[in-house]
Amino acid sequence: MDITSFAWIAWLVLILIFVIIEMLTLDFVFLMIAVGSVGGLLSGLVGTPWWGQLIVAAVLSVLLLFFIRPPLLRLLKRGGDPAKSNVAALIGMGGLVVSTVSRTGGQVKLAVGETWTARLSQPTPLVVSGAATELVPGEHVVVVAIEGATAVVVPAPVSTGTDGITERSAS
Repeated sequence: MDITSFAWIAWLVLILIFVIIEMLTLDFVFLMIAVGSVGGLLSGLVGTPWWGQLIVAAVLSVLLLFFIRPPLLRLLKRGGDPAKSNVAALIGMGGLVVSTVSRTGGQVKLAVGETWTARLSQPTPLVVSGAATELVPGEHVVVVAIEGATAVVVPAPVSTGTDGITERSAS
C-alpha cells in the first residue's frame, strides 16, 4: 500500500488545523491557507501526485492571500465606528483653565468634564511674538496633543459672539 493513497487524511488534518488557528486569529490568513489546502485535497482525489498536490495548495493559497483576503478585510472594516475614541477624541476639544497653565504645568477641565494636567504648547515659527506664556484660571483652551497623561493646550481662538461681544470659544 502506497503512502500517497492516504494523503487525503493529511489534507483533512491540515485543513482542520488551519481552520482552528483561523478561529483564534480572525485575520483570514489561515482561512486562505485552509482553502488552498482544499485545492490540494481535491487535486489528490483526482490522482495528482503528492508534489503536484503541494504545488496546487501553495499556488492557490498565495493567490487567495493576495487577491481575496484584502477585499475581505476592507469589507469587514467598512462598517466600523467612525467616531473617534480615547486620545484621538481629545484632540481639538475645548476646555477651561482651572489652575494656571504654563509651559511646565497646570490644570484644565475639558469639555467632557475631566480635569487634566496640562501644559502650554511650545510656540511655533508661525506664532508671532507676544504668544501667551501662561494662561490664568477661567481662560478657554483647545487641546492640540496628548503626551502621556498631560494635555498640551493653546489658547482658544477669539470669536465674536452674536451680541457683538468678543469672547473666547470653547469648541
